[in-house]
Amino acid sequence: MRTTNMQGTVTLVGAGPGDPELLTLKAVRAIRAATVLLVDDLVGDEVVALADPGARIVHVGKRGGCKSTPQAFIEKLMVIAAREGETVVRLKGGDPFIFGRGGEELEHLRAAGIEVRVVNGITAGLAAVSSLGVPLTHREHAHGVVFVTGHAKPGERGVDWARLAATACDARLTLVIYMGVSGVEQIAQGLLAGLPAATPAAVIQHASLPQQRHVACTLGELARTVAREGVASPAVIVIGDVMSGLAAAARGQQLSRVA
Repeated sequence: MRTTNMQGTVTLVGAGPGDPELLTLKAVRAIRAATVLLVDDLVGDEVVALADPGARIVHVGKRGGCKSTPQAFIEKLMVIAAREGETVVRLKGGDPFIFGRGGEELEHLRAAGIEVRVVNGITAGLAAVSSLGVPLTHREHAHGVVFVTGHAKPGERGVDWARLAATACDARLTLVIYMGVSGVEQIAQGLLAGLPAATPAAVIQHASLPQQRHVACTLGELARTVAREGVASPAVIVIGDVMSGLAAAARGQQLSRVA
């Protein structure tokens, strides 16, 4: 219900990668308690359906490479609703603080004097590899993991892929690249400056959803594989030795088809 005679609150809720069963209990409680929900484009209908029937649902599409609701407008909506006494949930795909612009929203709301809570969600990079039975870290293969965006802010140079590759090679890191499919050729070319072409790689599309699919290859074949298989967003790219088992299985399947 709407809060009366007092200012409302805003909760940034991570809706996870898509599968509603991956929501946390805390996220479900927040969604059900909301009187206003501002919903990202990648949040599934089954998640939104958890909201109270009387809640106001506002879809504020945010997807890389597509026409999106301006961030400033979303932040303005949250402030207005909270000042009207609403219990606001900003429902974001994945985790609010991993490429979800949750940090910007938190700063803006606090500057406006709005109480803000954060509920974490499972990020797509974790869900994607877990669904394939692959770890992000492994004592024998990877001592750490880097989450990085392949979509630079307009006007900025973006990631130095060659330098990142050299660091990943030296430190034995798994690379998980979000929003990188559209620029996969440039990304792969940069990474090849510091990683062997034979480094295992995979691209997972629609992580955790019934339509999930993936392709396994090597870094040297990554761009060609994405183009050939027609992989599109939303997808994550995973590069590193932890993917070696998946790549080997894919090669075995290809050989069996040929036979």
